[in-house]
Amino acid sequence: MSSVRNMGSAVRGIWTRGCRVERVCYVLGGVLVGAGVFHLGVFAVDGGPWYGPVSWRKPATFGLSFGLTLITVTGVASHLPLSDRLRAVLLGSFAADCFVEVGGITLQAWRHVPSHVNRETPFDSTVSTVLAAGGGLLIVILGALAVSAFRSNPAAAASMRLALRAGFLTLMIGLATGAAMIARGVVEVNAGDQQEAYDVVGFLKPVHAVSLHGVLVLPALAWLLSFIPGDENLRTRIVAIATACYGLAIAAALAYSLWCSS
Repeated sequence: MSSVRNMGSAVRGIWTRGCRVERVCYVLGGVLVGAGVFHLGVFAVDGGPWYGPVSWRKPATFGLSFGLTLITVTGVASHLPLSDRLRAVLLGSFAADCFVEVGGITLQAWRHVPSHVNRETPFDSTVSTVLAAGGGLLIVILGALAVSAFRSNPAAAASMRLALRAGFLTLMIGLATGAAMIARGVVEVNAGDQQEAYDVVGFLKPVHAVSLHGVLVLPALAWLLSFIPGDENLRTRIVAIATACYGLAIAAALAYSLWCSS
């Protein structure tokens, strides 16, 4: 029971001890998760295809994914060796970018047109360009956080340091696969085949989805283990095993993605 009470106190402390930008990011992350849940409800009522470039799946899954990622990155950033000012700038920029990405995708879903690599009208092309630019900004912001995760930080436990480094590494894989999908779609658009771009743009979707959330799963495991009495070396070994298993899951998702697209 003491571990449960300590965990509850720690959760409350995350909010009360967090700076203003962190609390704002937690709230905005919750808003995005709520938007994702809302669009799951829209899908349940309105129906339509789950897969494909025009589907309620996109605002639902992007809202949930970006919301959870914003909440997670805000939480793990407190464990990184960053100045308060730099942390605030990175988190504020990340939150704004998350809203632009989800907003653009949601707008196009309600217009019943594809959101990514859509060059069919000037307006659609503008939205697609903004989304692509936002994706580039995500890589810059999260890349800066990933670099800081690999810097020496004696204040963090060894198990948490390992979880942060592995989590941000999987996140970088997720961003790289996302960029690869957009790049392949752009190639098809530039070749004059808009429909083929829609058909192939999601060819790495399984590995993209799995790898994005390692930064949630692995640090969360390290955080939970910190409330269990025991040796830090044991906790670090457990995180290492979980990291290896997550790596195998990413490799399997990559193999599946390539097999489906072949």
